[in-house]
Amino acid sequence: MRLCIFVTLFSLLLGGCSSKPLPVLGEIPQFELTDQKGATFSRAALDGHVWVADFIFTNCEGPCPRMSSRMHQLQGVTPADVKLVSFTVDPERDSPAALTEYARKFEADAARWSFLTGSTETLNRLDHDAFKLGTIGADMDHSTRFVLIDKKGRVRGYYGLGENDPVGHLAKDAARLEKEDA
Repeated sequence: MRLCIFVTLFSLLLGGCSSKPLPVLGEIPQFELTDQKGATFSRAALDGHVWVADFIFTNCEGPCPRMSSRMHQLQGVTPADVKLVSFTVDPERDSPAALTEYARKFEADAARWSFLTGSTETLNRLDHDAFKLGTIGADMDHSTRFVLIDKKGRVRGYYGLGENDPVGHLAKDAARLEKEDA
């Protein structure tokens, strides 16, 4: 009898351990920026894809190279359909040519990883209002968090550069979102 009760309780516990869906933390609006090739890039290009975003600048001597190294790792451990997007916080200096050179340093696959620049106003609106990471300013102080976005353009998670294994957590959660219906 005790064994039967134990098996029943164990089964109930296992059934209740299914992971909850990732929360919806916001939504990324439509935008138009310029990619590293000089082409117009809009949020519509990401519709139907899970994607990871970060904010960096090419002259950074602080955390940006580490962030871009983590994005490069994500490029290798996530399905090819997962897109990577790096937004500049220094649009005055980060021209498409500067972004192309930076992308080359990190062996970015241009089919998956886009580096975007544009007007300070648009980038600031995205950084502050949509991604909720901060503001673009002269001091180039910016967030070191990665943002996971689902196929509908909704923010589903934040992952800090200083966290234990942000690449592993991002890859796992991106795979979960890949399985969700669009």
